[in-house]
Amino acid sequence: MESPQINVAIEELSFSLFQRPLHPELFNIYASRKLKTEKYEALIWVTGCTHVVSVFAGDVTMAEVISAPGQPMPERGLIERFQFKGPRSHKCTLSRGVSYMTDFQVERLSANLYRQSFTDLERFGRDRGVFVRFPELEIDGLQPFCYVDFEARKTELHIHTFAAYPDQIAMIKTQSLFDFH
Repeated sequence: MESPQINVAIEELSFSLFQRPLHPELFNIYASRKLKTEKYEALIWVTGCTHVVSVFAGDVTMAEVISAPGQPMPERGLIERFQFKGPRSHKCTLSRGVSYMTDFQVERLSANLYRQSFTDLERFGRDRGVFVRFPELEIDGLQPFCYVDFEARKTELHIHTFAAYPDQIAMIKTQSLFDFH
């Protein structure tokens, strides 16, 4: 499998929300998880220092995506698209009792804090969530990584992601809630 695209300015990445499924052929998937509750099913893909979370509840589908520039993405079903140019919060309600909200921010770190975050999140990833590191892309002793933590409740899916970019000594943090009441 090819190495992920990590040498991209964080501000060039896109955060997109779709009301449709996305085909796995569009992405290089380095790790995946499937979740199922009475109300919904979810697919979580780590696609480098980016991710895709697809949620299916009856006839409603939502997909949250962080993608690099040049990543082919459909326009059909696109609800929102944002760049990482500062902290942002977003909420939307779809018909049939499905709502979504997200918050994200870019955090600039010291090299020591970057290393400590790597160590802490890798340890958490042993017990829960999905942690993927890319040692072959290490820069000055700092490895790029992506950690997706999730909590699947009966009518809610909580997602927390951490994507680390060593060339910028920075991390993108997202928190999302898919609600199916």
